[in-house]
Amino acid sequence: MSIKEMIAEVMESEISSIIGVKENVDDAYAQAVEKILNCKGKVIFLGVGKSGHIGKKLAATFASTGTPAFFVHATEAVHGDLGMIEKDDIVIAISNSGETKEVLNTLPSIKMIGASLLSMTGNKNSTLAKNSEITIEVCVDREADQHNLAPTNSSTATLVVGDALAVTVSRMKGFKKKDFGLYHPGGSLGKQLLEGGFIEK
Repeated sequence: MSIKEMIAEVMESEISSIIGVKENVDDAYAQAVEKILNCKGKVIFLGVGKSGHIGKKLAATFASTGTPAFFVHATEAVHGDLGMIEKDDIVIAISNSGETKEVLNTLPSIKMIGASLLSMTGNKNSTLAKNSEITIEVCVDREADQHNLAPTNSSTATLVVGDALAVTVSRMKGFKKKDFGLYHPGGSLGKQLLEGGFIEK
């Protein structure tokens, strides 16, 4: 197999995984959107490893599209960063297995704080899922690498699901270009919005 064929094979594997997740969109997605729309606090993404990196990106996407959000690293959380979470917040914990020790270690404190717990996981029967108010199952058949080990399909699918939630929430809030411009005045996007009159000089 040539290099180009291997690259195309990985891309096809990831595309197929996203299609598979899309075909299994259920009521949990709508419940999560409604929960976020009614949230009086912030949306906090929690994770570690590759799931943590996805959580950071999703927090940034939610924030830039009108939903106050940030990311808390699961390991740092149990060393004081749980103090960033308040009872009116929603915590969205990300773990493909649903059994990530660092994430599970935060659950007792989150419950005591009183924040709502949602999860994005590939296993709806996991400990994380069973302790969540709403579980969005992001299940893929396998990863894209030859050993079925590196988080690839699973992390990409989680990213796509999170983006879908963020954009849906944004649309339901009536978020407009001028609102995006307020939160994103820099870079080429900011320049485009400024020239289009969506950002006041």
